[in-house]
Amino acid sequence: MLIAAAKSALSTRTGSARLKRLTRAAALLPLLATVAGCNMVVMHPSGDVAMQQRNLVLASTGLMLLIIVPVILLTLLFAWRYRANNTSATYDPDWHHSTQLEVVIWAAPLVIIIALGALTWISTHTLDPYRPLSRIEPGRPVPADTKPLEVQVVALDWKWLFFYPEYGIATVNELAAPVDRPINFRLTAASVMNTFYVPALAGMVYTMPGMEMKLHAVINKPGTYHGQSAHYSGSGFSRMTFNFLGQEPKEFEAWVAKAKTEGKDLSRDAYLQLEKPSEREPIQYFASVADNLYSQILNMCALPGKMCMSEMMKIDARGGAGVHSRENREKLRYDNRHVEQGDEAPGATGPASGRPPRSEPEPGTKPSSGHDDQGTPAPAQLNNR
Repeated sequence: MLIAAAKSALSTRTGSARLKRLTRAAALLPLLATVAGCNMVVMHPSGDVAMQQRNLVLASTGLMLLIIVPVILLTLLFAWRYRANNTSATYDPDWHHSTQLEVVIWAAPLVIIIALGALTWISTHTLDPYRPLSRIEPGRPVPADTKPLEVQVVALDWKWLFFYPEYGIATVNELAAPVDRPINFRLTAASVMNTFYVPALAGMVYTMPGMEMKLHAVINKPGTYHGQSAHYSGSGFSRMTFNFLGQEPKEFEAWVAKAKTEGKDLSRDAYLQLEKPSEREPIQYFASVADNLYSQILNMCALPGKMCMSEMMKIDARGGAGVHSRENREKLRYDNRHVEQGDEAPGATGPASGRPPRSEPEPGTKPSSGHDDQGTPAPAQLNNR
């Protein structure tokens, strides 16, 4: 009897401990989304373009689930129905074909693929980032007299520069636009490839040196939204973020007035200083911008003495400059400029820059000098000459 009582008590304690563990695990489940860093802004955007993209994701997922869910359920059903100890299940080892089953197996996926193809074809053209907006939101076409807001975007290392040619101002790491007014973005980069991405506004668009991309979007709700680069571009990539302000028209005009009042002058020399790699750059305003500065950045000739790409293309269109084109060689060299000027990131390594790393060497190790044992410059150093 004592042994039975002891077993009963032990079983009760074990069950109680197990219940406590299950309760704790259930309490932690809501925290999983936080631990995973989930952000539902993609599913709840504030711009019409991003909303259409969200609807496309939901429609595509729903169509695919029409196949996935039945297949999973039928797999579980068949495994249970035809288990080894179910003697009442029909056993037919000679079965090999069913026309009805073949029709279902092939017809259902075919219909879904056709639907997905049609949806993709329509949405690819409707949501083309180069296509001007035809509506502000569902049921509200763009008024004929609406003038889109033009914003010129430059991805720098590791910050964002925005030009407003209509107002003659520029900003760093802060972008603003009035609600319900179409925005025409023109995007480029000064150094390496990046992506411009405001999840609440529209999809991401690449920015590349010497090339101009376009994006048309609109914000429908006032608020402060997160913008970022979604393409790795070096040590400062994770801090290459900015604020996007969706404002009422009067608030936007006040923001423009603030930039003109508090801003500095963005001359070409000031831009060349700003262009140097830096991290955690604070928000800056520029009340005036040098003439054609964005065009010079796009054509990779903001640095004095460099030939603009547009000028080189004109020469090529006329048949080239022949042997005299050798004079243009140095004017068209852009690679490794920051490295040669010593403007690379603090942690740049020898192979990347041709010089030893700036970080502290590990105890007992010999810092790299960028040369081999015979004093010959390393290959990366040779390439940078």
